[in-house]
Amino acid sequence: MGLLKKVLLLPAAPVRGTAWVLRQVVEVAEREYYDPEVVHRELAGLVAAFEAGEIDEEEFDRREDDLLARLETARRDFR
Repeated sequence: MGLLKKVLLLPAAPVRGTAWVLRQVVEVAEREYYDPEVVHRELAGLVAAFEAGEIDEEEFDRREDDLLARLETARRDFR
């Protein structure tokens, strides 16, 4: 039965392989996106941009909230 199953599913192998690769890419991207070191660097850059007058307080607050949410997600889901 195992050989027959493999033969019947052989045409779907490229699709399964592509799906596996996509899952791996998404996993790596999520790890990088939620990496606390990356988030801290982005927060430092955000503070520098605000202090340099490149962004206003409203933009700073919005982006800071997004980064802090990413950091919280990283602490909760990636430990």
